[in-house]
Amino acid sequence: MPIGICTKFNPEITFFQSERGIEEFFMSMKDKKVKLRHACALAVIAFGSISFFISGCNREQKSNNPTPPTVQVAEVIQRNVPVHSEWIGTTDGIVNATIRAQVQGYLIKQNYHEGDFVRKGQILFEIDPRTFQAALNQAKGQLGEQKARQLTTKANLARIIPLAEQNAMSKKDLDDATGQEQAAHAGVISAEAVVEKARLDIDFTKIVSPVDGIAGIAKTQIGNLVGPGVTEELTTVSTVDPIKVYISVGEQEYLIATGKGRNGFKDNPLELILSDGSVYPYQGKFILADRQVDVNTGTIRVAAIFKNPGNILRPGQFAKIRAQIKIKNALLVPQRAVMELQGSYQIAVVNAENKVDIRPVKVAERIDNLWVIDEGLKPGEQVVAEGIQKVRQGTTVNPVRYGPDTQSGTAQASKAAGTPPTEPKTKKR
Repeated sequence: MPIGICTKFNPEITFFQSERGIEEFFMSMKDKKVKLRHACALAVIAFGSISFFISGCNREQKSNNPTPPTVQVAEVIQRNVPVHSEWIGTTDGIVNATIRAQVQGYLIKQNYHEGDFVRKGQILFEIDPRTFQAALNQAKGQLGEQKARQLTTKANLARIIPLAEQNAMSKKDLDDATGQEQAAHAGVISAEAVVEKARLDIDFTKIVSPVDGIAGIAKTQIGNLVGPGVTEELTTVSTVDPIKVYISVGEQEYLIATGKGRNGFKDNPLELILSDGSVYPYQGKFILADRQVDVNTGTIRVAAIFKNPGNILRPGQFAKIRAQIKIKNALLVPQRAVMELQGSYQIAVVNAENKVDIRPVKVAERIDNLWVIDEGLKPGEQVVAEGIQKVRQGTTVNPVRYGPDTQSGTAQASKAAGTPPTEPKTKKR
């Protein structure tokens, strides 16, 4: 029966039926809403699953096809390169004259500027000469006295000789006169020596430089008592053009250098590298080796000599001497291509398939911005010079040519070795 319709009007039944129908209607509507919500939730879950699956597939496709990293590669170059040895040394003057007072007296004057160049014979200091002048005058007086005595004895001898010949004088008188004349002559010689010494003492009051060179800082002051009994020198004058550089060479290295019929180290032109890293513009040469090997260090002291116009170099400077000892045919790579790990060295090599092979290598000398490789590489191979941090063993890369540093370094190495440089090549991928 339709809700709210009856054939016979009964208010209680009609109201009851109508109320229950309405309740059933709303309950049915509520069930439909719940079902609709469930259906919407299932639809959202299904859509999200499909989207996640699709995106996962896309990511999997992308991860399966990554973009190879771009790296810069350089060719392993084979070239004749010079092999150098280096030693740390100190500079020293050719002559280091210690200036001391030869007579005792009070210093009254300093005639030079400390650190200036002085000439041989230039007066550096003066000592008060008055006492020495008085000693000279006294010596001259004694010399005159001896000369007068010599004249008297000589005259006496001249008178006695003819008398002795006539037997007017005894033989003894002749001998006495002869002895007195000879003694007077010896007294004159002695007095002349005293005068000469007094004159030298006066000269020594003017202390002069014995050599041309740089005069050091004075170690005494005006008014000080100086002389032979004072242990401290007045100053030092060093001849520094040319200048010597002393180095210590190992015994084995010395034997190798002298064991091939060569004149020690003297055949090698030398470069001098100063403490600021600059290369001294004048080349030098070895001039001597010490007479013995130091038993404590096993080294021998060797001296080299360099021109020093302008006296720029001074004694006591630290410097590095570099000498070319041989030429060898070597493999070169940029220093950037070499990886160091706990004392071992590795290089990333790119093969023909653009895959990376990490190899251990044995390194040798460094030449400018290049590194000599003794073992682990072959000529013409490509090594990673920039972007090493991007690669691993077996990584596929996109190689591009390395910058111009390799060419410049190779050109410098070739110039030093006396061979013409060639332009490095990069394989086409």
